[in-house]
Amino acid sequence: MTTVNTNAAAITDAKTQAASSKLSADYDMFLKLLTAQMQNQDPLDPMDTAQYTQQLVQYSQVEQSIEQTSTLKTMLATMGTQNLTQASSLIGRSVETDSATAGIASGSPAQWVWDAPRNVTSMTATFKDDKGKVVDTREITPNAASGNFSWDGKTTSGKEMAAGNYTVSIAGKDAAGNAIAVTPHAVGKVSDVQLEGNNVLVTINGMQVPSSSLVRIG
Repeated sequence: MTTVNTNAAAITDAKTQAASSKLSADYDMFLKLLTAQMQNQDPLDPMDTAQYTQQLVQYSQVEQSIEQTSTLKTMLATMGTQNLTQASSLIGRSVETDSATAGIASGSPAQWVWDAPRNVTSMTATFKDDKGKVVDTREITPNAASGNFSWDGKTTSGKEMAAGNYTVSIAGKDAAGNAIAVTPHAVGKVSDVQLEGNNVLVTINGMQVPSSSLVRIG
């Protein structure tokens, strides 16, 4: 399902219209005051006409600024809708993000891919919840420089964690026991795309991420 959030655009539109209406009313009042000022000025010490011109120019600049803002908002809204339409093609596709945080949804485990600069013979994966609390630790026995794994939310003590977002960190070692930097990235299938403001968000296993965070599309 694709969703377009138009609330922000509607609010901005209303503010722009209100500003335009207020400017128009203020401009009419300004012209009345200017006319009265010209009629009642001291004939022996008249106001410099350049001052009238300057005031008129200032009002004109404010009016143009409001019109330009309105035009830009309309253009951004159109671009956002176009981006959303393009992003809808991601639904059902497998993607990889630049983040180590993955979602666990009902009946669907969190999934990651990982890579290292050289072969890893042992790994310890530590899982944290969205509050940063460690909820589980798992030993993984790979024998490569890259791979993948999943976690269904069940801890080694048998506790089943609730659906949500979980972040993994991996400590890897080679055959000699030397530490190796291992980088995990979350993967999963896109189930939904949404437009929030000017940003397109994709939903992967219940977790929303900006489309700009995607690094691979399967």
